[in-house]
Amino acid sequence: MSKALALTLGEPAGIGPDIAIAAWLNRRELDLPAFYLIGDSAFITERARVLGATIAVADASAEDAAELFADALPIVKTGIAATAKPGHPDDSSAPAAIASIRHAVADVISGRASAVVTNPIAKSVLYRAGFSHPGHTEFLAQLSAAVNGTVPHPVMMLWSHELAVVPVTIHLPLRDAIAQLTSDLIVRTGRIVAADLKARLGIARPRLAISGLNPHAGEDGTLGTEDQSIIAPAVAILQQDGIDVRGPLPADTMFHEAARKTYDCAICMYHDQALIPIKTIAFDDGVNVTLGLPFIRTSPDHGTAFDIAGTGRANPSSLIAALRLAAQMAAASST
Repeated sequence: MSKALALTLGEPAGIGPDIAIAAWLNRRELDLPAFYLIGDSAFITERARVLGATIAVADASAEDAAELFADALPIVKTGIAATAKPGHPDDSSAPAAIASIRHAVADVISGRASAVVTNPIAKSVLYRAGFSHPGHTEFLAQLSAAVNGTVPHPVMMLWSHELAVVPVTIHLPLRDAIAQLTSDLIVRTGRIVAADLKARLGIARPRLAISGLNPHAGEDGTLGTEDQSIIAPAVAILQQDGIDVRGPLPADTMFHEAARKTYDCAICMYHDQALIPIKTIAFDDGVNVTLGLPFIRTSPDHGTAFDIAGTGRANPSSLIAALRLAAQMAAASST
């Protein structure tokens, strides 16, 4: 039997527990890959009661989770109990969320799990508890240093069947994103994207489309010089590497249906340039994928949604897509 996916608890007061329960309840009709939730069985049982859901849970190890999955939601304990009520983070929230992430990464690095799937965290809650990383991606990169002693350069890809996008700069104010944009950063990002699309998504020759920064990709320098001085040289280097890449392209014409058929991934210069189109096209079933790590990590493409936690209104579609994609990438990586 293949290894199960390690699913983190996420922010306990958010919808992560809700969608994990919903995904498990639909496991048979959706033919979901086996996963185990890293957290606290008493907490999950109580959340199921709040949701009015009837589930069976089983304390498990990563090794026996796949065998248990058909009959019970396997729970792997971290030793840190969560006590937060839906929509109301408490002092247990940050320690429980962080412990779950650490445990998932340890499991996949050791070979006990096939991939990591992370439920949404609340950064503000973590920051108040002293969390020093900008977000999930950077924390995962630090944890992955256990593999070979070096911290990799993580790349955030938002994926759906209709569109995949990568922002070169991520969680930065726009003025800082522009200031930190360099040819080297674009080249490093493009190389990681091309390598992981080939190795983990089975695309033999990935086609990359690289956006410009300014309107109309700078209009030959009349609307900004960064497209000519920073982005075009990076595209040339990637082409010299043998990567199928075009750009810089005007971002306002990259995302209509006909344009999307010409590439496998759009690499954009800043956060909203990449995320607005995919969240418009695939809001419910987009998946956050971290490329460049020595293991596979996917996540739902949404936040904690405190306002609907515990109500039963949370849509598990993005988590289901994240579980499916993680299993697909694990299978591709093993061949």
